[in-house]
Amino acid sequence: MQRNEILKCLSLILVALVLFGCQSKKETTLLFVGSFTDKKLGEGIHVYEFNTETGEATLKFALDSVTNTSFLKLSNNGKYLYSVMDSQMPYHGKIGAFAIDSIHGKIDLINTQDCGGLNPAHIEIDKTGEFLTSSQYSDGSLSLFKINKEGSLNSYSQVLRFRDSSVIKGRQEASHIHSSNFSPDNNFLFAQDLGADKIRGFSFNSNAKDSMLQNEIQIKLKSGSGPRHFTFHPNGKFGYSIAELSGKITAFKYKERQLDFIEDYNSYQGTQDIYRAADIHISPDGQFLYASNRGPAEDSISIFSIDTATGKLTLVGHEPTYGERPRNFAISPSGNFLLVANLVSGNIIVFRRNAKTGKLTKLPHAIEVKNPSSLQMRAYDLDLQ
Repeated sequence: MQRNEILKCLSLILVALVLFGCQSKKETTLLFVGSFTDKKLGEGIHVYEFNTETGEATLKFALDSVTNTSFLKLSNNGKYLYSVMDSQMPYHGKIGAFAIDSIHGKIDLINTQDCGGLNPAHIEIDKTGEFLTSSQYSDGSLSLFKINKEGSLNSYSQVLRFRDSSVIKGRQEASHIHSSNFSPDNNFLFAQDLGADKIRGFSFNSNAKDSMLQNEIQIKLKSGSGPRHFTFHPNGKFGYSIAELSGKITAFKYKERQLDFIEDYNSYQGTQDIYRAADIHISPDGQFLYASNRGPAEDSISIFSIDTATGKLTLVGHEPTYGERPRNFAISPSGNFLLVANLVSGNIIVFRRNAKTGKLTKLPHAIEVKNPSSLQMRAYDLDLQ
């Protein structure tokens, strides 16, 4: 090959690299916000584009004419969003399925289904993405749904109802199923019964024609705890419960179907007359655990480091939420940000998260939205859309 031909080939290769090989990846991170609507039709779900450099959020879409869409859950593949609807109403709530348009940052309703009980408070999706559970607080029920390939929901295939109680008057005179979580191996489901101070465990047999949730076991917590939310560690060896009524986090060792007690930890910085601990999450790297604590005396996020060998926690500190009554919060997919929804003050505060220390630094980009109660975040590769 002549020198000129070689140079020509090299030039063509260079042009190709510039045009194709060096193109930046087109990616967007979306923030989905579910809200209470004061028990009447209103704007219940907002979609924001989240800037992963600055922490700013830009409103892209608002879903109107819905009631109390107070808890959201993204599908495993990020294509669909599921929301409780008509929560805290005197009739059965619903679960809504929505298709996500990640390019335009909007959602479109696919269908809704009766949730099978009163006041749906939480949604969980199994590891296969084929099944969804709904936890109903007011009548202590737990429902199971099949998810179709296009994201729609079949009507519930199983509803479990519980009749139980515990020691705190006015809060624990009946079972209140507040949330549920599939185990890391997807073989079991654990439901938090705030009213009975129990975690209820079930075998999950997705091949069964009916009654896929079977063989209940009960993990008893300390009286007056009020287990609310739960999370498994990314390594699959540990689980952590946040107890609303005692304001404590309980660490468990997990193996097969068993949750073995490790230790209790105070989530609040100070002593409260009334505890209202809310949400709990672990950073993507598995190094830190965060929990939200609602007032009246303290609205904060507690921060703990995790010993990944033993599952034990060490307190790092507390960060105020700069708003009233923090409910749900979310850690961004990158792990660089933590966003907390302050229900009563109507703001979502954005923190930058230090991956080495776990500590949080408030950013000036608060998101103002009425009665925010649930946050979900997802990064989307627009080149694949």
